[in-house]
Amino acid sequence: MLVLSQAFLYAQEDAWVYLTDKQNVSASISNPLTILTQQSINRKNAHGIPIDERDVPVNESYISQLKSQPGITVKAKSKWFNAVHVRGTETDINALENLGFVDHIDFADRSLTTSGRTTNQQNKFELERTLVDFNYGTTQNQVEMIHIDDVHMMDYTGEGIIIAVLDAGFPNVNTIDAFQRLRDNGDLLNGYDFVDRNPNVYAYTGNTHGTKVLSTMAAYLQDLYVGTAPDASYYLFRTEDANSENPVEESYWVEAAERADSLGVHVINSSLGYNTYDNPNYSYTTNDMDGTTAYISKGANIAAEKGILVVNSAGNSGNSSWQIVTAPADAPGVFTIGGVDSNGNYASFSSQGSAIQPTQKPDVVAKAQGTYVVDENNGIESNNGTSFSSPIIAGSVACLMQALPNITIDQIKQYVRQSASQYTTPDYFLGYGIPDFGLALANGLSVNENAFETLKLYPNPVVGTLYLQLPSTSQTSQASIFDVTGKLILQKPISNSFETIDMSSLASGLYLLNLQLKDSALTFKLIKQ
Repeated sequence: MLVLSQAFLYAQEDAWVYLTDKQNVSASISNPLTILTQQSINRKNAHGIPIDERDVPVNESYISQLKSQPGITVKAKSKWFNAVHVRGTETDINALENLGFVDHIDFADRSLTTSGRTTNQQNKFELERTLVDFNYGTTQNQVEMIHIDDVHMMDYTGEGIIIAVLDAGFPNVNTIDAFQRLRDNGDLLNGYDFVDRNPNVYAYTGNTHGTKVLSTMAAYLQDLYVGTAPDASYYLFRTEDANSENPVEESYWVEAAERADSLGVHVINSSLGYNTYDNPNYSYTTNDMDGTTAYISKGANIAAEKGILVVNSAGNSGNSSWQIVTAPADAPGVFTIGGVDSNGNYASFSSQGSAIQPTQKPDVVAKAQGTYVVDENNGIESNNGTSFSSPIIAGSVACLMQALPNITIDQIKQYVRQSASQYTTPDYFLGYGIPDFGLALANGLSVNENAFETLKLYPNPVVGTLYLQLPSTSQTSQASIFDVTGKLILQKPISNSFETIDMSSLASGLYLLNLQLKDSALTFKLIKQ
């Protein structure tokens, strides 16, 4: 019976059916609220991202007709690709080409007669659910390592930023104490289980990976645990079927990313990766990890084009024969996160970049070995895996986006890279290194220094007196100076176009000067010598 069931399983093929057109494209684009939320429209407008045909849903009548075809099961759909993921025999799938609205078909087994694709597939979460012996501790090390605590001290904790978490299961997020603050603040938004097609994302309890991943960003236990973005808002999407490995999970992921885009999500965290499948004919090769071959990688690139900052774990293949990052971490549009231990040393299991990827992979790293997480029973434990370094960075990026609301996602990523420990000498192990989010924020704020052509601030660095020359029409109300912890050091009303500030009594170091203008606020980085 086992042999027969396996034969039936492999007789069932997976494929993407690409469609010829969509309905009411012009009308939908002219009236975007019919296809997108206002939050999504606002995010796109803020970053100059056009609403285009890819935002228009798939023609539902085409999907209905596909469902009615003999032997065909529809598993997922994608508006970005105008495609539907189907399952059936090779013959039944090929028969779909007779339908006038089918443009072409791509089988998951891209060459049904090609041999040589092998798989050493194992449970992808095995490493990450293995407990590490530890003395009781908190998130201090994993937070201070990347200096996101400096950003929190300036009251940037992710408020107003929406994060979508694409993962394998979120049991008890709706009940345990670690997420009570999130629930009380109304920041735990709706979710969806794309695998079981269930609007109750908490119903599936077969895998706890997503709960732990979420905790590194969103959990809060007084004096015990603080995630990197405790005040962000979160959508939870289950896209991974932990019981099997099949390309349909790539389609679930893309569908969830499209849902996230339509809801106006700012950041996606995905602690998932795909390379080999239960059916070895579907498996990718290392040469396929080029950022543009895998369906999920192509979808991740579109998500980035749509203005979403996609953060993805590099993978845990560093010690295996596979070794390199998996999809969608290979995509150039993805911010790929590797892993280090508590001392900042490369974690040997962290997947590496290679010349196959068109961009530097990983981008940066965070703590992945002995990372503190909150489990489904509200217990604090220590786990290994880049699944946890990725959300640590995703939450930190959300805080940076809150602080710098007017810059693009590419600029955000570049500030983080530039702040990292080996920015000038990146490699395939740590990428650009361990980021310093305090420095990234300071660099981001300093871009405002040329916001007004006639505004001058000098000298910088300053020893004693700081001189301000302001536009005569700015009607500045006050200048405030903060230290790097966000503490207000001094404040001065300003009414003239030329003012001075005495900084001689301040200790040497980095400060932030905030100028409240008539129509806006400007913040500058100051160095006191």
